[in-house]
Amino acid sequence: MLQKIRIGTRASLLALAQSNWIKGRIEAQHPGVTVELVKIITKGDKIVDVPLAMVGGKGLFVKEIEEALLRNEVDIAVHSMKDVPAELPEGLHIGIITERENPHDAFISNKYQSLAAMPAGSRVGTSSLRRKAQLAILRPDLQIEDLRGNLDTRLRKLDEGQFEAIILAAAGLNRLKLAHRATFCFTAEEMLPAVAQGAVGIEMREADQELREMLMFMDHPATTVAVRAERSYLKRLEGGCQVPLAGFAVLADGVLTMRGLIASVDGSRLVKSEHRGDPAEAEKIGLALAEELLAQGGREILEAVYGASLK
Repeated sequence: MLQKIRIGTRASLLALAQSNWIKGRIEAQHPGVTVELVKIITKGDKIVDVPLAMVGGKGLFVKEIEEALLRNEVDIAVHSMKDVPAELPEGLHIGIITERENPHDAFISNKYQSLAAMPAGSRVGTSSLRRKAQLAILRPDLQIEDLRGNLDTRLRKLDEGQFEAIILAAAGLNRLKLAHRATFCFTAEEMLPAVAQGAVGIEMREADQELREMLMFMDHPATTVAVRAERSYLKRLEGGCQVPLAGFAVLADGVLTMRGLIASVDGSRLVKSEHRGDPAEAEKIGLALAEELLAQGGREILEAVYGASLK
């Protein structure tokens, strides 16, 4: 058994909180093992003054960490799964997916108790095209503005009065013990989450099977099945974390149900649907949902966003 495990992680407060949580679980399960955090700055961390959708490319928050894995500079990487592209570099895989935190989006405001209570023209901050599209449908009269930065930076901008409200993932707030800042959480019917939102994954080298077996105690089967369906859907739609599409799967009573949505950024066009089936066919469920949405008009919406044809 390995005596030391190096975790590659971003240096943000949220990423470190997630990685320290994994570190604590490993050390509790394997008392003789030392776990070290290796902080790695990614492209997404360096570019903080431009909307992510304008930066382009996939893997903005994982590429440099994956390169460190391939160079054997770290042994595992801890990611927010919503940041991980559907396609992984050769030789790497997501070996473990932990139990999902709250997967929904949180509304945070120091002035208003609900989205409905906000006056027309109020400023709402978010960096996500998915959230912008769904906000535009819920409240087309609001002023939706770009909000970049780590979670603590976004909260500071709200507190400084740059926005009347901001939208963040509830999971991040919970992991940083900031759940009290959420005014309320949207339901999936109001705002469908991003693919794999709330799930933490451990990426590793495919060859390191002994290490994976050491860490399998952290894997959560129901979350893993749901995320497999969602990532199959994401792969077919050639999406990344900054595309106006949503996908959310839930396993209950032996049935996997997945809902998906593709929308134009201004909310003027939207297609959505739902598929359900045997969790053993998670990838097929995600793929079938993606194909249905493409056929309903999602292809034209995404091609306008990508500026290129989908396969």
